[in-house]
This record gives sequence, structure tokens and C-alpha cells, in this order.
Amino acid sequence: MKILKFGGTSVANSQNILLVENIIKKESLQDRIVVIVSALHGATDQLIKAAEYASAKDESYLQIVKNLEEKHLSLVKDLIPILEQSSWLSFVKKHFNDIEDLYNGIFVLGELTDRIKDKIASYGEFLSSHIIAARLQYQQLDCIWMNSADLIRTDSNFTNAKVNSEITENNIKNYLNDHPNQIIIGPGFIARDDKNNATTLGRGGSDYTASLIAAAIHAEELQIWTDVSGMMTADPRLASNAKPISEISYHEAMELSHFGAKVLYPPSIQPVMVKNIDLKIKNTFDPNAKGTLVSHNLDIPENEKQQVAVGVSNMSNIALLTLEGSGMVGIPGISAKLFQCLSQEKINIILITQGSSEHSITLAIHEKDKSIAESAINSSFADDISLKRIDPVKIESGLSIVAIVGENMKSKSGVSAKMFGCLGNNGINIRTIAQGSSERNISIVISEKDTKKAVNILHEEFFEAEIKQIHLYICGTGNVGSKLIQQIYEQNQYLRENSLINLRIAGLSNSRKMIFSDKGISEQEYLNWHESGVESSPQDFATGIISRNLRNSVFVDITASSDVPEVYEKLLKRSINIVACNKIAASSDFEKYKTLKNTARNHNCKFYFETNVGAGLPVIGTINDLIKSGDKITSIEAVLSGTLNFVFNNYDGSRTFSEVVAQAQEEGYTEPDPRLDLSGTDVARKTLILAREAGYPLQIEEIENIGFLPEACMQGSVGHFYEKLSEYEEHFKALLSDAKQEEKILKYVAEFKEGKAKVGLQHVAPESDLFHLYGKDNIVIFKTLRYSKQPLVIKGAGAGAEVTASGIFADIIRSI
Repeated sequence: MKILKFGGTSVANSQNILLVENIIKKESLQDRIVVIVSALHGATDQLIKAAEYASAKDESYLQIVKNLEEKHLSLVKDLIPILEQSSWLSFVKKHFNDIEDLYNGIFVLGELTDRIKDKIASYGEFLSSHIIAARLQYQQLDCIWMNSADLIRTDSNFTNAKVNSEITENNIKNYLNDHPNQIIIGPGFIARDDKNNATTLGRGGSDYTASLIAAAIHAEELQIWTDVSGMMTADPRLASNAKPISEISYHEAMELSHFGAKVLYPPSIQPVMVKNIDLKIKNTFDPNAKGTLVSHNLDIPENEKQQVAVGVSNMSNIALLTLEGSGMVGIPGISAKLFQCLSQEKINIILITQGSSEHSITLAIHEKDKSIAESAINSSFADDISLKRIDPVKIESGLSIVAIVGENMKSKSGVSAKMFGCLGNNGINIRTIAQGSSERNISIVISEKDTKKAVNILHEEFFEAEIKQIHLYICGTGNVGSKLIQQIYEQNQYLRENSLINLRIAGLSNSRKMIFSDKGISEQEYLNWHESGVESSPQDFATGIISRNLRNSVFVDITASSDVPEVYEKLLKRSINIVACNKIAASSDFEKYKTLKNTARNHNCKFYFETNVGAGLPVIGTINDLIKSGDKITSIEAVLSGTLNFVFNNYDGSRTFSEVVAQAQEEGYTEPDPRLDLSGTDVARKTLILAREAGYPLQIEEIENIGFLPEACMQGSVGHFYEKLSEYEEHFKALLSDAKQEEKILKYVAEFKEGKAKVGLQHVAPESDLFHLYGKDNIVIFKTLRYSKQPLVIKGAGAGAEVTASGIFADIIRSI
């Protein structure tokens, strides 16, 4: 024999009930079945709400009752044949007249007791089960209506009655023996006490009814039919990649359900769990879906046996209570006293943790109970508080519990490290940790605002190891930025297939507008993103990133703005990785530079700026590797400006210096204002960054900058600059002539030695490593303790949108 239970959404309307009918017909062909149904979706809540209005003398209850009556009458008209409707319409009207009489009494008295509340609540299941039974009977099925309330006997603890198991079991057995019908249908949730008063079984009451019947007759199987295809590895409203769980143990199901998986309520399945009866969770709206089997006897596929966890669960609206004080240490009975005072107020304790010092006890409860709990605890420990042996209870609100659950976690090393590591890498602060001795559950308390992020992080770590989702926020969509975005779109499939990484552009910003998309900005959307963008500033963009609080976030700065680096520290403090092409931050005041580096380190995130020097060349990374391995850089000699190298490689006197600079600008090698490159300021910044990364605390003012441009060229607009270049052509020819006379060439060189740095134009001889440097190439020559005789040389393209974008791309991958 099988027991089938259908929830409120499954019987919400006539269309859904016809689906239920098909399931019942199919199951009854194979076996004799008992069907337990809930009230129509939302009916019980509406019945209680109307009662509360009536007790407050608010006549709004009349409209609620009228709406409910119409809903049930419509159900009769939809499901019962026309010639048979009259008696059933009268049946519904009669019982709603009784309901209205109850409400009128409540209205007059202005009082609503738990006993009356149970009487009112019992009508929902009573009516729905009668109508559905009638429908099945008119379909010529061998069906009988069973009044479950007459069989299930409880105490008089109204709204959450305790079942008398022995009497109830005998009643169920006798009834089913006396009624051999193929289909027996009855209401869930409702029962009676020994005085025949209506009682209800509390939360999950209809599941409990079905479970009690299944346990009483040792049913072959209990089926819970709902609106989802079984239990999921996480709440699908939070984790879009949540997967159905095909099989799960009772203990795992209880753990998941306790911490928020709403498909099951643990106490309601206790009877079938004790009797070792299989439970199936099925979807009324997709009856062919496999669903979830909950059992003690699982046949788990080999590929799933090694899976550590079965699910991630969460519970919102949590408050933490902490009782602490030196007067608690070594004193027996403190915990008992604490639990007793909460028990007297009927406050459920969800989670408990206590340090080995015995100095404090922390409890998690529902937030709605925090005020009552605070008053009860402070009152119970009033004497200790007045003597300052114990502090008044501390309350923290706005929290949630997130838990990972799985039988395979038992004695498995590294599970906690994996859990805490991935959360820490994403800046999620854990307030409290609890793990039972069964080792099936590790629970943490975190801020409510981090719940979605934490669930996704854990789900990805334990259930989606094949693909890691990265959220990119790109600030700067000009020449280099557009090349980077293009590279991301082109390379993403390769990264998914070969590196198990999916890059999602979750936000774009320029100096005017910004746009966000948590699901990612598609290539087509990117082409027209300005049209849908909103007004932007660096602060607005950073605020938007932080408010979205997405896992594995990377902020990419591809600007030359001095305003954008102002948001770096705020982002790093939220454990958002930063990749910067912008040199402003790393070449700013030394203390600010160190603050950013330390903030990244302290918040377990990355701050990479490889493209600050040498575009896509591995210059900064090489310095870091040398330092980490114990080497020390003693000197640096470099050509660091692709722009200046291009200019002096192409200036041979056959064209004016002005024409060569204009060509460099046209080909994208210079800043919009070429003076930023030609003045040596950019080279000085790069030299400063290299020195700092090598461990020397230099400031920009300490770098000697030997300029070659006449002062007049530095005045006015860019147009005026080009005019002055032409006027000073003889000056530039003289610089070139002086180098040729020595059979040397001109190079703009950066030097760092013995803690001092300078940049300027130099005559370079053919035997120098700097001589054979063509086009826009850069070169960096390191001498270190290990590379003292034969220096370490890095050489290659040091400018250009494509290579710079590829360097940024490499930093993004490195930061993951």
C-alpha cells in the first residue's frame, strides 16, 4: 500500500486538481492507495487572517470569507458534474455559514483563542478533501472519503498538538481494515483531542498526517507531491545552477530541511524514518520527473559516491544571542538555566556554540523571538548581571545560517578548510560556526546580505567544480578596453573547456555611463551598451559592484583617471580583486601604495598591475618571483616607453621630429596628449613602480627626470605643442647629431641603482643591450645577487592596444 500526500499548490485550483486526479488514477492501478490533501493554496492562511481581523473588530474579515467561499464554489462547479452540483454547492455554503458564525462570535467577543483558531483552520483541509473525493467518485473510481481527524488523536495543545501514537495507530489500522476501497482520501493537518475538539498538527501537518498513516500500516512507500521535482542541492531562487538530488539518506534530508530546505519539515517525516519506509518527493506538475528518494537503503551511483556534500541549505531572519562573563567559567548549570528560560518562552534554539574557555555561550534563534529572549535571559540572570559576573545578553540581528550537509563528510579532512577558504576569498565574514559530532553538517552564521553570495560560492565549490564563474567589472572601454572585451568574448569558450573558467562581463563603465548585468553582458548587448547605460562616476560604479555582492568579482581599471583609483581601497575591503592598467595608484604616495597592497593582503584578494610597466611583458611578475625566492635586485636599466622608443627609432633627420611624433599618435602609441610620454613623466612613474616592487620605498619626487623638450613645448594646447615642436626642429636635430658623432643612437633610459633612480635621454653604444631595440619595443635589464655577472633581460613589445589588453587579460586569469 502507498500513501500519497498532495500539498496546497497541487490542489490550488481545478486545473491542478485534474493533474492530481491523473496521478491518483495511475498509482491506484498498481496498488491500493491512501491520499492525503492539504487545503487549497493559501486557504488556511486566509482563514486565520480573517479570524485575526474579526478579533480586532475589523470587518475586512467578511470579504475574505466571501472570497474563500467563492473559490470553493467555483471548484465544485469546475469538478462536479452539473446534475450533481446542487448538493455539493449546498455542502460548501452550509460550512461557510458555520465559519461565518464562528467569525461573528469572535467579532463580538473581540477574542481569538488557540482552540477556536484550530477549529477555523480545520475547515480548509476538510472542504478540499471532500470536494476532491467527490470528483473521484463521479469519475467512477473506487474511492471513499476518510475523516483523518477522527483517527488521529492528540493532546489539547492547540495549534501544535502532540499525537497519541498508540491510539492513533490502532485507529488507522482498524479503519483501513474495515474499508477495503482502492482509493481512500482524507484531509491532512487536522486531528481531535480526547474531548473531540478540533486540533491541528502545526507546521508540516499534512505531511505528518501522511507519515503517521504510512508508519501505522508499514506502507510500501510515502509520496510527497509538491511543486518542485524533489530536493535540490541549493535553493534554486538563490543558486540558478541548483541540481535535483536523486537519492538522499533520511539523516541528510533531516539536516537539509532543518536549515531551510522547505520541501520537508523534519518532525513530519519522523514516523516513516523510524519505520524505515521509503519516502519519495515528486512534482505534481512534472510527474515523470524522477524526484528525490529519501531512504535508509540507498543505491547511489558510483560517480556520486565520492561527492562530499549533498546540498547547501540556508535559513534567513536569524538573531544571535551571546551570554558571556567571567562568572560562567567552571560554574555548573549555567547552560541549563539559559536553555530553561528560553524553553519557558517557547523559543526554539536553532544552533548552539560554546568556546572551550566556558566564558561565553552563543545561540541562534529566529529574529522574531529576539526581544522576548533578551528580556527572559536578562531577567533570569539578573543577580549575576547586577554583580557583573555576567554581562547582559548581546543580540545581533540581520543574520542567516548557511550549512553544507552530507554523510560523506564524516572523517573527511579538508572539508571545513575548503568551505571557509572559498568564503574567505570572497570576503564573507563568518560570525559563528557549529558542527555536530555526526559530522554530517557544518553550519555558519553570516550577514543576511551575504546569503545569496555564500550559497552560490559553496554550491560552485562543492557541486560545480567543473566551471568557476568569474564576474568582471570593466572600467574604461576605449582603445585598450575594447580590445580586452573582444579578447574575452573570443577566448571564453576555450577557457571554459580547458581551464574550467567562465568569464562573465557583469558591468561596464566609462567616464559618462555604466551598465550592470548579473547574468553577463552578451557580445550583442555590448555593441549598444551606451544606449541602455545610466549616468556614471567611479564612486557610483564601485557602489553598484559592492551592492551586487557577486562571488569571484574582479574590477578592471583600464583608464588613466586619477579618480578611479580612489575606489580601490573600498573594493579591496570587500575582497574584490583589482587588475589595473592605470599607473596612478601604484605610483602615488608611498604610504597610499602600501595601504592598497596591505589591504589586498589583509582581505585575501589580489591587486595586480603588471601592465603598468611593459604592457604585456612579465616585468612586475618577474620582480615578485625574484623577491619571493630570496633574491635581491641591485640595479635596473630599462627602456620603458614604447612611444619614445618608436619616436627615436624613426627620427633620422629625413622627417621632422613633429612628423614622427604625429605618426606615433596616429598609430596609437601615445596618450591623447603626447607630452605625457615625451616629458618622461610616464617613464618616471614606471621606474618608481619597479623600484617599489623591488622593495625600495621611493617617492616620485626622488626620481631625477632629465627632460629633452624645450620648456615652450610644454605650454598651451596639443595643437600649440605641435607648432612648438616644428619651431624647435633644430634643437632635436642637434640631439640626433650629437649621438651620431659618437656613433651611438638616442634612447630614453631609466636607471635604478643603489636606491637612486633617474630617467632621461642617453647616447647608447652598439655593444649595449639597449641598442638593438626596434619599433615600440621595451627592454628591462635586471642585475641581482644571483644575476650579478650575466643580467636577466626581458624584451618585447611595450606598447599597443592588443598587447596591453592581453597583459590585462593575463592579470585577470592570474587573479582568479
